[in-house]
Amino acid sequence: MDDLVEFLVARIMDDNHAYAYVAGTLGGEALLDSHLPMLDLIEQLAHDYKAMDPSDSRSVGLAYALRVLGQSYAEHPAYQQEWRP
Repeated sequence: MDDLVEFLVARIMDDNHAYAYVAGTLGGEALLDSHLPMLDLIEQLAHDYKAMDPSDSRSVGLAYALRVLGQSYAEHPAYQQEWRP
């Protein structure tokens, strides 16, 4: 699961860099309808999972949520099919 968390954080960083490029090129207004807030929330979930004690009853649900969210990057060459929920 740690591999999936690291993968998600790396993809979020890639997406954030892409949004920064768009903002720098086209101006901040281009990001008004972006997915930046969602990316921030997913990154927070990944960090929460890493900090969570495995015995926490919420860890199973959070792990499942991260697997579902990871599917949005299933076409990425580093995505592993074993991460599918």
